[in-house]
Amino acid sequence: MTITDKRVGGFFTLQHSDTNSAARAGRIETDHGTIETPIFMPVGTVGSVKAVHLREIKDDINAQIILGNTYHLYLRPGLEVLEAAGGLHKFNGFDRPMLTDSGGFQVFSLTGIRKLTEDGCEFRSHIDGSKHFFSPERVMDIERTIGADIMMAFDECPPGTANYAYARKSLTLTHNWLKRCVTQFNSTQPKYGYHQALFPIVQGCIYKDLRQESAHFVTDLDAEGYAIGGLAVGEPTDMMYEMIEVVNDILPQAKPRYLMGVGTPINILEGIERGVDMFDCVMPTRNGRNAMLFTSEGIINMRNAKWAKDFSPVDPNGTSFVDLAYTKAYLHHLYKAKELLAMQIGSIHNLAFYLWLVREARKHILANDFSTWKKMMVEKLSCRL
Repeated sequence: MTITDKRVGGFFTLQHSDTNSAARAGRIETDHGTIETPIFMPVGTVGSVKAVHLREIKDDINAQIILGNTYHLYLRPGLEVLEAAGGLHKFNGFDRPMLTDSGGFQVFSLTGIRKLTEDGCEFRSHIDGSKHFFSPERVMDIERTIGADIMMAFDECPPGTANYAYARKSLTLTHNWLKRCVTQFNSTQPKYGYHQALFPIVQGCIYKDLRQESAHFVTDLDAEGYAIGGLAVGEPTDMMYEMIEVVNDILPQAKPRYLMGVGTPINILEGIERGVDMFDCVMPTRNGRNAMLFTSEGIINMRNAKWAKDFSPVDPNGTSFVDLAYTKAYLHHLYKAKELLAMQIGSIHNLAFYLWLVREARKHILANDFSTWKKMMVEKLSCRL
C-alpha cells in the first residue's frame, strides 16, 4: 500500500545538510505557497491564532504556514459552514499554506467522555456533551472538507508514561487506522481545486523498538512527508530527544519531518539538530498571554517589578516588531493592569521570536556553523532575565 496522490512538480527539496549535525535546510512547495524549512507553525486551533490579527500573522510575524485543528473545527463552526465558505483558507482569509492535525490528540484527551474501539473513537463534545464518532475514513473526509494543504492521519496518542503493553496495543491500532486513512485518502479528491498531502504519524511512546517499527511502517507508504507524534506528553526530555534520533535514522532524507506539538525554543533547536524540519506549539501564544516572553538573551517574566522602570526594548537584538514601539516598562504596566493589549503584544512578540529563531537556524545551517550557533543560543535561552 502506498499513497498515490502526489503534487505535480514535487513537494519537498532538501537544499543543504549541515556538515556537523543532522540539521537540514529545505523547501516545501504547496499550491498556496512555499515553506522554507526549518519552520515553526503558529497554532490556529479554531481557525484563528489566539489574540493575533490576520494582518499581523502575515506581515509582522511573517508566518509561512499555520495550523487548524480537525476536532475543534469539526465542532465549531462545523463542516457545513466550512464547505459553504470554500474551505478554511476562504473562511479565515489566510491565503498561505495550512496544516490540519487529525484531532486524535484532542479526542484521546477527553478521558471519561470517549470510547475507543478498533472501528474508531466515540466521544462527547466538550462544548455541549453531544455524541460524535471519528473513524479513520471520517477524519479523512473532514480534513478534505477543511481543505488544509497538509493533512494528518488519524492516530491514537498514548501518554508518555504508558507501559510497553499499552504502547504496543496502541501502535497496532494506529497502524491499522493508518492503512484505512490511506485507502480513504487515495479514493477521494481535494474539494477546492488544489493539492492536499497526507502525512502518516510515527508513534511508539519511548520504546525504541516500537518507534523503529513505526518509522519503517510509515516509510513504506511513500508519503510526501512524515510526522513524529506522541512526544512532549510527559516523558523525560532526554527520552524525547533519543526517540527523535531513532526515528530520523529511518525516515527518508528526501521527505520533510514534522515534530508535533514541540515545544520550547531549546526543544526546537535540539530537534533541528536531530533532523526535524517542522514544528508547532501553543507555547508562544499561551505564554505570551501570561506575561512570559522569549528573547534572544533569555526569558522574561513581564510581571516582575524589576521591569517597572526599564525603558529599554523587549529584545535589544530586534527579533520582534514589538521592539519598535514598546518598552519593558510599558508592557509590565499593561500586564499588571490586566489590559487585553498585553496579551496581544505578548503573543505577537513570542511568535515573531519563534519565527526569527528558525530563520536564523536556517541561515546557520546554510553557512555550516549551525552547531556552534545553536550551542550559544541554548545557553542564552536557558537564562531567566
